[in-house]
This record gives sequence, structure tokens and C-alpha cells, in this order.
Amino acid sequence: MKKIIVIGEVCQDIFTYGEAKRLSPEAPVPVFIPSYQDINKGMAGNVVRNLKAISSEYIIDSIHQVESIKKTRYIHQKSNHIFIRVDEGEENISPFELTPTNRDLIKNAYAVIVSDYNKGFLTEQSLLEISKLNNNCFIDTKKKFNPETLANYRFIKLNENEFKNNFTTDVNFLSKVIVTLGDRGATYMGKNYPTEAKETIDVSGAGDTFLSAFVVKYLDTFNIDIAITFANKLSSIVVSKRGVNTP
Repeated sequence: MKKIIVIGEVCQDIFTYGEAKRLSPEAPVPVFIPSYQDINKGMAGNVVRNLKAISSEYIIDSIHQVESIKKTRYIHQKSNHIFIRVDEGEENISPFELTPTNRDLIKNAYAVIVSDYNKGFLTEQSLLEISKLNNNCFIDTKKKFNPETLANYRFIKLNENEFKNNFTTDVNFLSKVIVTLGDRGATYMGKNYPTEAKETIDVSGAGDTFLSAFVVKYLDTFNIDIAITFANKLSSIVVSKRGVNTP
């Protein structure tokens, strides 16, 4: 079986659901009473989860940081309103090292997905080195767009704000960049790909689903239209659920 390697930061996505029926007498804040928790792997870990849920045709492996990152959301169970999100463990992340083992994993993989949440694990140099080892690399990065760093990537996924704020108008990159537009679908090379209209409950992890679904379908068909349409469809499924989900 062919192997897909996912490289990037992994976290624990913790969703704590509960009720808030009164304000604290000590400060004008709700008193939160937890009921239950959902805990999943997030960020690059969610890309791995989605790949495994979408297709059984590939072996999925990953390279990520050793430190523990947690994102804990406290959510009103009935309305799905988030009171607060508490992030832990993002400071002093050990950077990625291109060891002989990592080099072989990347070089011998059928495809590489870089899920760069810009927490310190992946530097500009490591992104460049990864793309030089494998000519079938896909990336979703939160870094400021650097054409020199991303020149060797086959496709680059950006959300709408990332595209507007960071993207160069260099025509050499337009054929690489897919822009996700939330409930309006996606766009590529000036063509719009609308998504199915569904009630949006929670957008957490939708970008991970889009990236995973796009890569799997593109590797299966090498058809950009089919791959984006498929990615839109699966993303619309996960946003209609609570928390971080796979389709």
C-alpha cells in the first residue's frame, strides 16, 4: 500500500460541555457547570484522523512535536456557544529535525501533507527541505506566504483571510493555490466551487477535513475539479456536527 506522511503540530482538542445558569457573585462572569467532555487529536492530528476515515487505500504515518499542546473549549451544551478557549503548551516547541529516519520517510512516501499551524515546529527552512525531498507535497500553512519556501509544493490550501492578507499575485503560484471560503465553498484559478447548503454548527477542524479529502481524491483521480468538489462535500458534513469530527 502507498503511504501518506502528515507533518505538523498535533494537539488535544478538548470540548467541555455544560450549563451556565447564573452569574458569579465575585465577578460578572457565568458560573460554568461541566457535564461531559469530548477529546480528540487536533491540528495535524485531525488531518491524520480524517485521512483514515476517508480512505483505507493508504498507510498513514505522521511526524509531529514531542510536547503536548491542549486546546480546551468550555461550551454551553444547549446553544453550542463557546464561553472561552484555553490553550496550553504552545511555548517552546522543539523544532522539526530532518533526521535520517525522517528524511527516508519523506523521500519514500507517495505523498506528503504539511499541516503547519505555525507553533514553532516547522521553520521556513524545514518547509523548503521537506518539499525538496518529495515532489508530491501538499501544504496548509498559517505562516506569512513566502514564494521561495513554497515553490516546490504541488498545492497550497489557504483560507480566504490568509489569501487576502498574505498572498502574492505572482501568476506562477495561482495554479497551486486553493482558497477555502467557508459556507461559500472554495475557489481555484478564478473558478468557484459552491458547497452544499447545511446548517453550520461548529467550524472547528473543517479546514483539516478539506485538506485531507482534497489530497485523497486528487491522488485517486488527478482531477482538480473532482477533488475540490469532494473536499467541499465532506467539509460541509463536519461543520454540521458539534466539535472536531471526521466525515
